Amino acid sequence: MSLERFINQHASSWMSGTGPHSDVVLSTRVRLARNLDEVCFPTVFQFDDAKKIVKQVNDAVSEKLSLELLKMEDLSPLQKRVLVEKHLISPLLAESSLYGAAFISEQEDISIMVNEEDHLRIQCLSSGLKLQETLDEANKIDNVIEESVQYAFDEKRGYLTGCPTNVGTGLRASVMIHLPALVLTRQMNRIIPAISQLGLVVRGIYGEGSEALGNIFQISNQLTLGKSETDIIEDLGSVVHELMSREQSARDALVKTSKLQLEDRIFRSYGILANSRIIETNEAFQCLSNVRLGIDLGYIQHISKSILNELMILTQPGFLQQYAGGPLRAEERDIRRAALIRERLSMQETN
Repeated sequence: MSLERFINQHASSWMSGTGPHSDVVLSTRVRLARNLDEVCFPTVFQFDDAKKIVKQVNDAVSEKLSLELLKMEDLSPLQKRVLVEKHLISPLLAESSLYGAAFISEQEDISIMVNEEDHLRIQCLSSGLKLQETLDEANKIDNVIEESVQYAFDEKRGYLTGCPTNVGTGLRASVMIHLPALVLTRQMNRIIPAISQLGLVVRGIYGEGSEALGNIFQISNQLTLGKSETDIIEDLGSVVHELMSREQSARDALVKTSKLQLEDRIFRSYGILANSRIIETNEAFQCLSNVRLGIDLGYIQHISKSILNELMILTQPGFLQQYAGGPLRAEERDIRRAALIRERLSMQETN
């Protein structure tokens, strides 16, 4: 494995679109926040502490897990941006130029972020809706690391973390879900506040502070204290299944009452993607969302969902500039984005 592989590979294995309920759920992510005992948390620790933590984690995983170590200090801002766009590191870790690191698996379904908000963020990703399976995988990695290090743990409070909302299990589970019909029927504005009342949070495609590009939302638990891992997973799964049911009902209603308008929207979007010479990120994601809906409804049969997942990564600003070999102005990115989409769709049609 190499840095170039992680940077240049278009889409990670968890973006394959082959998991359960992948017509609505793109991916499942489970993240465990952990800190080492008797070491200052990242907000106040020293550079020597940071280097020591990276070494301890490397010693813990090197023999039992096949992971590549990437140090943030060795990466350019553009390379780090690409890793953020692929959901392999967080924007916060990307900002760490001296003491941050990440251990990433070849399939890019495992990422252990080191010296972010906490000493460790163990992240596992899966295609489709696989909450329990993804949690089990994260716990296996957690157990491997805990064989070599002592975690900061309190008998009453649980795992101690940098942010109070992660104290307890340290578990943040999230599901990336595509809800175009609920957006089209203007139901999301009512649904989001209701979800928040259940102790869950709705964010955009890149988590906190990001927008829901292409009608893609992240649904995750907000608190970890006072709930078991099982409770968190079950509560999130219950809400996601309800959203899936409502999305399907909304799709059925659109097909029943506005079939011609829906088909027109889908095929116009495909025409834009297949023929545009300039296209901005928001428009590209909206069109990709519409085409994906058309594939799920059976209107478009010659394009695979995996290609759309790939394009959602490839058309991001970081990836476009990485392929260009350096910085691009906004208009230059829009031109390259349009050309890349045309090329990929043309290749798919030929196949």
